Amino acid sequence: MTFLFETERLTIRSWIPERDAEQAFEIYSDPEVTHFLGNASRATNIEAMRQRLIDNIERSRRRNNGTGSWAIVETATTTIVGTILLKPLPDKDGLPTEDYEVGWHLRRASWGKGYATEAGRGMLNYGFSLLNLPVIFAVVKPENQASIRVTQRLGMKPLGRTKQYYGIELLLFQQDAPGRRAGEQGEMREQGEMREL
Repeated sequence: MTFLFETERLTIRSWIPERDAEQAFEIYSDPEVTHFLGNASRATNIEAMRQRLIDNIERSRRRNNGTGSWAIVETATTTIVGTILLKPLPDKDGLPTEDYEVGWHLRRASWGKGYATEAGRGMLNYGFSLLNLPVIFAVVKPENQASIRVTQRLGMKPLGRTKQYYGIELLLFQQDAPGRRAGEQGEMREQGEMREL
């Protein structure tokens, strides 16, 4: 088992499919949790969930760039409360782009406790300080008010709506690496590298 980092109340660690499939299934079989994630995210049984965890680990291994998805564990109880991810955003056709997103999925019993913000803050720090990413994005369905509030608590800058990722319209948020010059984003836009909003 690989521990990625710890926060005040949480341990972020790699998934252990054989051990974690049941708790992950509880999260991803809940229609309230998967409501904003799409039908493909809903788990149908524990074995399918175990295979999904194995596939996610293998995908991260193939990327070999420090990105992926990890279990959010409540340190005091060792209960898995959700998933935190940092990975390339997929384009309209599902192909990875050069842009990286932070994201979170929490079990319903853990909503409203600040865990998404706590894990998200740790993941932003990991992406900036260990992976040296210059900028990290978050994408949120416009009606997902809870996730919009998390991006606000993380200090992410709203950039408006985009259809560039996942093939659907989403709200796009951005966080620059600490110390990054404010003008750099404008330079990227001028060079035509900025995503279309």
